[in-house]
Amino acid sequence: MTGQQHSNSQVQVVTSVDDIRITAPNVELESFPDHLPKRCILFHYPETERLAQSIAAASSSRVELGEIKWGKFADGFPNVFVKDATRIRNRHVAFLASFQDPASIFEQLSVIYQLPRMFVGSFTLVLPYFPTGTAERVEAEGDVATAVTLARILSSIPLSRGGPTSVVIFDIHALQERFYFGDTVLPLFESGIPLVRQRMRALPDADNITIAYPDEGAWKRFHYQFGDYPEVICTKVRDGDKRIVRLKEGSPKGRHVVIVDDLVQSGGTLIECQRLLKTQGADCVSAYVTHGVFPNESWRRFTKCNGTADAFKYFWITDSCPRTVQAIEGQAPYEIISLAGPIMAALQI
Repeated sequence: MTGQQHSNSQVQVVTSVDDIRITAPNVELESFPDHLPKRCILFHYPETERLAQSIAAASSSRVELGEIKWGKFADGFPNVFVKDATRIRNRHVAFLASFQDPASIFEQLSVIYQLPRMFVGSFTLVLPYFPTGTAERVEAEGDVATAVTLARILSSIPLSRGGPTSVVIFDIHALQERFYFGDTVLPLFESGIPLVRQRMRALPDADNITIAYPDEGAWKRFHYQFGDYPEVICTKVRDGDKRIVRLKEGSPKGRHVVIVDDLVQSGGTLIECQRLLKTQGADCVSAYVTHGVFPNESWRRFTKCNGTADAFKYFWITDSCPRTVQAIEGQAPYEIISLAGPIMAALQI
């Protein structure tokens, strides 16, 4: 038993008991370039503007910058406005945050919580430096693990139309912190190590490099990314209020030794580690940390005016902490390695 056949210029339907066929109008495939990454609108906090511009420049027009008006009311609380908010509907949207200053976190969270509710297609939060990462566990009754608190706050970001928020973080202090986040966000942990590996390959003595870890924690985090390099493992022991660095494994003799860690604050451990490596025969010593936090301008300890610049041949940090980058730019022995490339890649969907 067969039915009737109807046709016009738009659609043709032929029905039967055994066969149903629908033929749609011709559509140019170029109108739907699914093989290409979707364009992303990237908003940012003012102090991350330089990094945001670098991300956009590296994206071949796949990332465009959005604009936010950051103001304050008379009482000091945020007065924030997202410009052209209707333009971001159904778009892939991201926000580049900086939590280096605790005083700026609330106003950024206000934006981070609002953007997914503006009918965006998907939302990504880029937080290169997770600042509470070192306070990730309770060692004595009364300790407050603030890493857990921040992870819970970020886990409360509303869903966008596309689902959970992606949270991009670089070299978090302890990998178990991925379990602090709830199921309503998708934490993506990236690393700056491939960038410093690329930089080391360009050095004149690239074939004479040994990687050193200032403590066993750094070795656990990074050794699997340096399996093709000789390694030196140091350890820290307490002597009253002091921390003494000792050699545990490996030999630095005659080598260009690069100390690798996730972050630096006062820099005391790095200085002690450098002294130990030199006494053990290292030809020269450099350092790499993803996050140059340097509170209270402790970065000055490594500059020529403090007599320690010659102790480190190179001191590489990324631009995850914008205030530090602004302060140390042009100061030997520092070099800035930008995270723009890997962030741009993480934004492509």
